[in-house]
Amino acid sequence: MAQGIMETFDGVVVFYWSPQTTAAEIDSAHNCNCDVTQTDENINNLRYADDKVLIAENKEDLQKLLNIVEEESRKKGLKLNSKKTEVIVTSRKQESPKCDIFINKVKLKQTEKFKYLGTIISSDGKTNREISARTAQAKINFQKMKTILTNKHISIETRKRALPCYIEPVLMYGCEAWTISKQIQNKLEATEMWFLRRMLRIPWTAKKTKERVLNEANKRRSLVRTIRKHQATFLGHVMRRGKLEHLVTTGKFEGKRSRGRQREEIMDGLATWLGPGKVSDILAAVKDRDLWRDMIANAYKQGA
Repeated sequence: MAQGIMETFDGVVVFYWSPQTTAAEIDSAHNCNCDVTQTDENINNLRYADDKVLIAENKEDLQKLLNIVEEESRKKGLKLNSKKTEVIVTSRKQESPKCDIFINKVKLKQTEKFKYLGTIISSDGKTNREISARTAQAKINFQKMKTILTNKHISIETRKRALPCYIEPVLMYGCEAWTISKQIQNKLEATEMWFLRRMLRIPWTAKKTKERVLNEANKRRSLVRTIRKHQATFLGHVMRRGKLEHLVTTGKFEGKRSRGRQREEIMDGLATWLGPGKVSDILAAVKDRDLWRDMIANAYKQGA
């Protein structure tokens, strides 16, 4: 399946596809001067198993990269399937700018969202759709296990232990890349309460407060804290590894910032959750593995 992502002046162009393309063919594209500059480092392709990514700053460069890949693939007897190839434009604008990209004079389909490595990529560049999809899937899984999770003959303590084993992993898949705004946090907390109310068989007509439900379940809120813990742990691995993941996490793009209030970033949320409040502080602390583990443990314990 071939897929793509593109931003105009306020973003980045990324093109995804997955033919049986060799590393040599990607290296040919790498030599093309079509890339995104981030902290003095030029990135124009990413590779994950048989899924490859081409990156450029505009549709002209994206077309040039695609032409190189198409030509090199043809030399190896491979053909790019235009029917399975899509382009997505990410932008702050309500209506995505058009991006006409062609394979052998066949125009590629432009879409608003697609699934890449199990995660929904949206044209607005946000993770809201992905989180909504994960929440819905977790609720479906809960309903499949309803006879166990709502069984009063099984102690609530036992049923609570089933949540992080069978339900929460479905919800939290890929959560390391989520940007959790206040709105998203409220939604996640509401989902957690949805689970507890059904496990305790509390109808909505009972009108019990969240605090009362938590007391009856003998439980503290833990879903958002667990997600933050996953994010912080993953960040520690990425920062200490010091490779491409480190670059794309901490790097800055060339150009001017867009007008208006800037979107919250993952690093901002983690800095607030961990305590120091500044991204520079956590980037310094993450180098010390023991200190980083203590910071995560303290933040999780405090329930921030």
